[in-house]
Amino acid sequence: MKENIIDNAIEHLRKDPYLYKLILNQERPHFKKPETPFYALSKTIIFQQLSGKSADSIHKRFLSLCNDNPSEKFIIKIDDSDLKSIGLSHQKIKYLKALSSFFLENDSIDFNDLSDKEISEKLIQIKGIGQWTIDMFLMFTLLRTNILPIGDLAIKKGFKILYELDELPTPEFMLNRSKKWNPYKTIASIYIWGLIDNEDDNW
Repeated sequence: MKENIIDNAIEHLRKDPYLYKLILNQERPHFKKPETPFYALSKTIIFQQLSGKSADSIHKRFLSLCNDNPSEKFIIKIDDSDLKSIGLSHQKIKYLKALSSFFLENDSIDFNDLSDKEISEKLIQIKGIGQWTIDMFLMFTLLRTNILPIGDLAIKKGFKILYELDELPTPEFMLNRSKKWNPYKTIASIYIWGLIDNEDDNW
């Protein structure tokens, strides 16, 4: 994400008194160079419902199997037994095959030409891809600036702390409070995640 966009986001978000202190006490958001769409989504599927260490180990074996260049054609052609041998479950193999089929059938797709809503409507049809995965894809692969992943547990916990709530917030509460963050909800989400990372600190 371009630095001037982050600058504009910080200037806008610091007007919210709830975010102002977070911005003062946290490091500036940093976005890594985005992965390709297929690589990013296949990695997300592999990491689903696994500990970081276990998922990372399987993903490294996956990359080795693909000669560090996973592609939809390769995944479609490879035997399920080969994918199972590196630790992938039968369910995740089905998900990777479904993802590969989608990209093969939509080989001319350019996500940059689509709106957030259009992307969500397309990807949600793929078995194994849910809204959380789509939100992460929009935020960190396509670098869309206005995404609030309301289904993310850490974001919910962050809202609970930020607004001193007794319980986790409802989606309606989160959406209502985040309206003033438009069009930089993605940057606001980074700060809220940082609040969870630092919740034991005297912030």
